[in-house]
Amino acid sequence: MRKQIASVVFILAVTASSWVLAQSSGAKEEFNAIAIVNNNLGSGAGRVIIRVNRWSSDAERTRLVNTLLEKGPEKLLDVLSGNKSAGTIRTPDSLAYDLRYAHQVPGEDGGRRIVIATDRPVSFWEARNQPRISTYPFTVIQMQIDRDGKGRGTLSYATKIAAKGNVIELENFATSPVMLNNIEAKPVH
Repeated sequence: MRKQIASVVFILAVTASSWVLAQSSGAKEEFNAIAIVNNNLGSGAGRVIIRVNRWSSDAERTRLVNTLLEKGPEKLLDVLSGNKSAGTIRTPDSLAYDLRYAHQVPGEDGGRRIVIATDRPVSFWEARNQPRISTYPFTVIQMQIDRDGKGRGTLSYATKIAAKGNVIELENFATSPVMLNNIEAKPVH
């Protein structure tokens, strides 16, 4: 399994310097993307629709970071699962699943960096049999959106979250995250 450290530092950043920035917009938004899967869980491509109905506050972010640092990932899962829905994720032919955290910060080029997180849906079979994937309970989405509302990103479906000093690490059950290409952002009225 591959650990991803690179851009994950801004997931729930422990250092406050770059996170003190105010969120760029509180408006509802929808993101359409082409999801490309090529890992040990399968391969293929399809459309994914991410809708943000509310942006998480800095206080929510701080609470999640502190929970992870002070009480660990199991308690983080409990706190995240208890958050009010921030939006949904779905494919065109599936039911929507609630997202529990959505945060954005302005980018240097006039664009934005967006991090979305939630607990991972667990089937009855998985809850009963507790296979190894059960220890990877998070879904994390990271997107870079330019000033024109276009972008790219990743979706880490079965993920562990851990704090190593001032760095937050993601470890995926799959060998690589799902790539989100051709992201288009549009306001929701």
